[in-house]
Formats: sequence, structure tokens, C-alpha cells
Amino acid sequence: MAAPAGSLPDIRLLALFGVGSFLMRGAGCTINDMWDVDFDKKVERTKSRPIASGALSYRQATAFLAAQLTGALAVLLSLDWNCFPLGAAALLPVSLYPLAKRFTDWPQAVLGLTFNWGAVMGWAAVHGGSVDVSVILPLYTACIAWTLAYDTIYAHQDKKDDVLVGVRSTALLFDQYS
Repeated sequence: MAAPAGSLPDIRLLALFGVGSFLMRGAGCTINDMWDVDFDKKVERTKSRPIASGALSYRQATAFLAAQLTGALAVLLSLDWNCFPLGAAALLPVSLYPLAKRFTDWPQAVLGLTFNWGAVMGWAAVHGGSVDVSVILPLYTACIAWTLAYDTIYAHQDKKDDVLVGVRSTALLFDQYS
């Protein structure tokens, strides 16, 4: 969508975004597991995660997170310099998502904001840092809606445990209507 009409996407950018997505998604999971360790110990599906089970210490997780973020920074620095502010801005939703389930019934929407930031970054990388809101806003909004839908369905498996540990979700909010 961001590549010029009639041409294939830049293979270098595809590779950078593939690696960057892998690293940032992993960093988000690491942060989530670090901050949710007390919840994860009480939830059947998550109690065997490395930090919750004790297989990995908090210090080791912090070192792993630092490695993930350093790698992601290397990817970001490989993009057009104008992409740097957008890439740095991604740290906010990555950090907010694990907290969202404590304060809002809409953590899946925050996840959508987080996971789909790559659409904004991808456009900016192809177009020299500029963001065409008439293209990006509908794309980003649609991606958020998709993430909200699939993660609400996914969250249904944890509803009983979520109530037990006191976290919130759209699966609990919409209950049988989702």
C-alpha cells in the first residue's frame, strides 16, 4: 500500500520491519510478563511462563528486554531519520498495554494501538517520514478494529481467571455478546 503504484515493496524495508516487529512484539510480551508476574502465577494459562514459573529471574528478564530494545533501536536507526520520532512514540503504547487491563475495560483497544503502529511507521519509512493522514488513519483504524475483535475473542479463555485476579477486558465487558 505504501509502495509506489506498479512496484514491489523495498526488500530492505520489508526485512527491517520484519525484524523490528519481531523485536518490539517480543519487548511488549517481556514487559507484559514482567509487570503481570503476580497475575500470571494465578492464571492457569500463564502460570508456566518463564518469569511466573521462576525459570527466569526478573533481572534476567530485564537484561533480555534491554537486548530486545537495543535491537529495535538499531532497526529504527536504519530507517529514514524522520521516522525516529514515530518509532520513539511507539514506546508509549508498548508500555501502556500491560497497565491498561488494570484501569480500563478496553485493553484490547490499547493493544490495537500498539500492534498496528507499524502501519504508520511503514508509510513514513517509504515516504521519507511523512504521514498521509487520509491513507494512514483509515488503515490504522481498521487494523485497531481487527485487533480489538480477535483479541476480545482470545480473551474469553481467561474470563474466569481475569475476574479472580481483578483485571479487565472487552471479553468481560461484552460478555456473551462477543
